[in-house]
Amino acid sequence: MFLGKVSPQKAKELVAEGARLVDVRTPGEHKQGHIEGSINIPVQDLGSRLGEVGDKAKPVVVYCASGARSASAAGALKRAGYTVYDLGSIARWPG
Repeated sequence: MFLGKVSPQKAKELVAEGARLVDVRTPGEHKQGHIEGSINIPVQDLGSRLGEVGDKAKPVVVYCASGARSASAAGALKRAGYTVYDLGSIARWPG
């Protein structure tokens, strides 16, 4: 189930409650800076690495640099049976 764009505050709340936070940017982008606690699965690798996302009973919050890749990843995760929230850009994460 894709629940659409999520507010930064709601994303932080979901993660605090146990949601998986997935950075779908490249490993280089992730290395330059990422949200603490996130796992890095580039959007192009998502299909082959779904097992790393974890339990489908837990919601997933995805993010990228601008929002385009996270929207694509959210669609793929929804099709795979995950409950997904799209934060969009990493810049939206509350400091």
